[in-house]
Amino acid sequence: MDSFLALLSSINSFVWGPFLLIPLLLLTGLYLTIRLRGLQFRVLGHAFWLAFVKRSEKGNVPGDVSHYQALATALAATVGVGNIAGVATAIGIGGPGALFWMWMTGLLGMATKYSEALLGVKYRVTDAKGEQSGGPMYYLTNGVGGWFGKTLGIAFAIFGVLASFGIGNMVQSNTAAHQLYDTWGVSPVVSGLCLALVTAVVIIGGIKSIGRFAAAVVPLMIVLYIACIIVVLVAFADRLPAAIALIFTDAFSGSAAAGGFLGSSIILAVQMGVARGIFSNESGLGTGAIAAAAAKTDKPVRQAMVSMTQTFLDTLVVVTFTALAIIVTGAWMQEGLKGAPMTAWALEQGMGGGWGLYTVAISVMVYAFTTILGWSYYGERCMERLVGRVAVMPYRLVFSVMVFVGAVTSLEVVWTFSDIANGLMALPNLIGLLLLSGIVVKETRDYMSRKNWKSED
Repeated sequence: MDSFLALLSSINSFVWGPFLLIPLLLLTGLYLTIRLRGLQFRVLGHAFWLAFVKRSEKGNVPGDVSHYQALATALAATVGVGNIAGVATAIGIGGPGALFWMWMTGLLGMATKYSEALLGVKYRVTDAKGEQSGGPMYYLTNGVGGWFGKTLGIAFAIFGVLASFGIGNMVQSNTAAHQLYDTWGVSPVVSGLCLALVTAVVIIGGIKSIGRFAAAVVPLMIVLYIACIIVVLVAFADRLPAAIALIFTDAFSGSAAAGGFLGSSIILAVQMGVARGIFSNESGLGTGAIAAAAAKTDKPVRQAMVSMTQTFLDTLVVVTFTALAIIVTGAWMQEGLKGAPMTAWALEQGMGGGWGLYTVAISVMVYAFTTILGWSYYGERCMERLVGRVAVMPYRLVFSVMVFVGAVTSLEVVWTFSDIANGLMALPNLIGLLLLSGIVVKETRDYMSRKNWKSED
């Protein structure tokens, strides 16, 4: 087992190293940002209006859920333990400068997310049940076309199914179960069974059930979590200016993280920032396009604008608040702290009375559960692409069972394998985005060439 884990770690280091995915992710985001003329900055306000004010299309248009429900489903899948444990890991290893590179991943990733969602809606298909199915497995196959596009589409679907059971399922339930055990002594068997049963109840109803649940729960969980972080930042307000300055200087100089137990260089800061950034917001992974394809719309650009707000909210808001709490309290320099316990320690410094620990425990549980729901939909759409509609219900049942398995199993290998699967999902998707960037630009220009396009929205 040790040799197998060592092999997986070597593969993971190569996939997420400085010579493959990291430059490809950043350069793809930069390329799309340039080609779209900084669209994510120009129309961000309108995108939020579409997502949270308008929320849905008028009239009878194809789709299964509203703009807002599609966004909430994507947020459910991305605002997860990565926003608590992943951020702490990135800063603990890469230093405060890792947050700067998370920001870069998020800002450039908004253009990537926009492009994914646009293509997801444009190339979606209607399945045997009359539901919309889309994502990289379809726009690679039908957009790129030929044997190359089909190969890329199938590869994405295979890695999507594998990732759904790893990072989207077992890793989440395992983290939640152990957090509940550490905080309140709840047996992983009990928490695993509860998570599995509730998961089954929600996902058996499909995207409409997931969308309704996510639309109700996701905004509440984000607002309450950020409110707790604000309490900490107010308590340490005098340290905020220095913390922000440290983020920028450390991004280009590196620092000794966690009391010096791991040397941190600029390369490590970049690597951890980009890797944990993509783990958190999934821009470039292609998963957001799967949720976007379910939206009720006949205008791909509209849902694309809505979808890119997910990356902004995830990375530029939730991740930033968590990271600032860790930096201003000095949690990142406490030897022996890593992951969610580091975030819990930071919150406890500002809240006291055990409230920091309870906040993180509840947040991890809720975030993990919503991530499980979002990824269940991603995985079933990938499974449907590979096998057909007949595989959807068996997938949902097996997926629910694996929630329990993840809660009661040691997952060191699964964590590493999940990172690899994420990376291998991103590769075909990024290739497809580059090849189809011309279509994204054309669709965008055609839509925005209308004089009153904003008022028509």
